[in-house]
Amino acid sequence: MTIKVIQVGIGGMGNAWLGAVQASDHVEFAGFVEINDDIAAEQVNTYGLDGSTIYKTLAEALSAIEADGIINVTPPQFHREVSITAMEAGVPVLSEKPLAGTLEDSHAIVDKANETGVLHMVTQNYRYTPLAQTVKRMLDGNDLGAIGAVNVHFAKGPHFGGFREEMPHPLIIDMAIHHFDMMRFFLDSNPARIFATSWNPPWSWYRGDASATVHTTFESGVPVTYNGSWCSQGMETTWNANWRFECERGILTIEDDAVCVQRYTGVEDRPGYRHVSNAEQEAVPLVSMAREAQDYLLHEFYEAVTMGNAPATTAQDNIHTIRFVFDIVNACDTGQIITTGE
Repeated sequence: MTIKVIQVGIGGMGNAWLGAVQASDHVEFAGFVEINDDIAAEQVNTYGLDGSTIYKTLAEALSAIEADGIINVTPPQFHREVSITAMEAGVPVLSEKPLAGTLEDSHAIVDKANETGVLHMVTQNYRYTPLAQTVKRMLDGNDLGAIGAVNVHFAKGPHFGGFREEMPHPLIIDMAIHHFDMMRFFLDSNPARIFATSWNPPWSWYRGDASATVHTTFESGVPVTYNGSWCSQGMETTWNANWRFECERGILTIEDDAVCVQRYTGVEDRPGYRHVSNAEQEAVPLVSMAREAQDYLLHEFYEAVTMGNAPATTAQDNIHTIRFVFDIVNACDTGQIITTGE
């Protein structure tokens, strides 16, 4: 069985979804929405798309063709309009993150999903990689015991151009949202208290703050410190960032997309002093996944539409990630400690 989807937005990040759908055995295109004629023409040529199925608006596309779902790859400020149009038509939505460009718009999408009962799923693809799944398995296995603290460091300097460089908090809203969602995923918990500060270095090519430090205490009691820059001038981390989990019986790290563990030995290496310096650091093999990232999420969406399986990243769950993001923005803008939900 296959389902047919309409992809709204086929430039930029839309390339990832054009490739994912064309590689899928279960999902195919019914049509597309693209307002830019040059982008439409380029993608027709690049991907062999049927130009007669490219429309200017989703409403126009839905009135002309039948679809089992839409993939929303528009800039965040358009997510509310596109997603609600689809849900009001009874068509499930697979939406790029963030859920929406504002918290108000995000709540409007969740309210519409609850009102209509139509699936809305957010593509938090960083969860669905061998790296993230390996770390999650290690933490859930309880071999390392309780988590005492987490430290995350991220540094990249991409020149994307476009809407990202005009956003008020581009690092926090557009990039670090992946890392904040991974915190929720790894810890099985939501944030409780947040203190954060953001700034824009003199050389930054972003209008808004491209650097931030965030201190979060989760409902589970685990403190997490995040240091990030999206205008780094060198010595970059990977997109997944570097992580250090301080655990009861050892340390788990992600560094340069490699997972490593050092276990606490309790060996007394001098009188009265127990240390782990002689314990070997072990490389942790990554789990194998048949599908990952966009391919995984597309297949999960397919199974949700055809079999009613409940995906993990529904709008109703993802509202916690987007609220986390905007609480961080609030903390940066006010200098106050934010108690989440207030």
